[in-house]
Amino acid sequence: MASALKKHLELLSVVQWVLTFLFFGAFFTSLLLCLLFTRLWAISVLYFIWWVIDRDTPERGGRRWDWLRTWRIWQHLSDYFPIKLVRTAALPPDRSYVLGSHPHGIMCAGAFNAFCTEGSGFSRLFPGLRPSLALLAGLFHLPVYREYMMSAGMCPVSRRSLDFLLSRPGNAVVIVVGGASESLDCAPGQHRVTLQHRTGFVRLALQHGAALVPVYSFGENDIFQQLIFPPDSWLRRLQLRFKDLMGFAPCLYWGRGLLPFPSPITVVVGSPILVPRRPFPTPQEVAHYHQLYLEQLHQLFDHHKASCGVPVGCQLSVV
Repeated sequence: MASALKKHLELLSVVQWVLTFLFFGAFFTSLLLCLLFTRLWAISVLYFIWWVIDRDTPERGGRRWDWLRTWRIWQHLSDYFPIKLVRTAALPPDRSYVLGSHPHGIMCAGAFNAFCTEGSGFSRLFPGLRPSLALLAGLFHLPVYREYMMSAGMCPVSRRSLDFLLSRPGNAVVIVVGGASESLDCAPGQHRVTLQHRTGFVRLALQHGAALVPVYSFGENDIFQQLIFPPDSWLRRLQLRFKDLMGFAPCLYWGRGLLPFPSPITVVVGSPILVPRRPFPTPQEVAHYHQLYLEQLHQLFDHHKASCGVPVGCQLSVV
């Protein structure tokens, strides 16, 4: 009985997470628009006034709610896959950090659970550190959804937002470096990251003297199947065009319906790469620390792949 109840709670937790991810923003946007044409129009007007007054909050550290991050439902979500967070080195809260998270996957399940909730025990492993997962800035314009994202510790991936956080010690900004482009190529068994020409996060770290930390989520690509179109096909070009216009890619994926497969994810946080503070870093400095980051990411992957169920002969591909 207890085991069956636990399985049901895990399933409910992943249902609410997926529905929130896919429909929360569109639902409340539509609801507030519809309320404008009813006797409850004042609700929409008052919220819009609040939205205008509060519009700068996402770029000034947000407004996280610890009770939401520690909500018991996230432990059930973590147990569904399960998701495990692994610390390889201490990250003292006396400085700021830029964590590069790889790969993107379909829904960033590992990064969300590890850094936006306490389902994997982040605060226990990294005491005093305040993680912030950076997302598309446009998402923080969506009514009510913005409150939810801020409450979990998410922030816009905008220059103003990242500068605010990294200028204060104890903050760890998590950037999913590969972005939407990487999501189009994720599939079970694939270990391919879009990183070769992504140097903006390194430049950002140098400008603030923030340590660079590679993060790899083993199993992230295994929780969904995806229909991947050839690079030169018109369907892939259509996906890329949509991504350029909207900021995210329309992936054709499936799991247990809309739900992900219960496949293990291990989020491994690497050792920090200390960088000097350079308000105006040179291209050579950016290239140097980018290369150091690439080397450390490869070492992290090779050292942990066997214990995470990846064949020993498998190599990390960087494009």
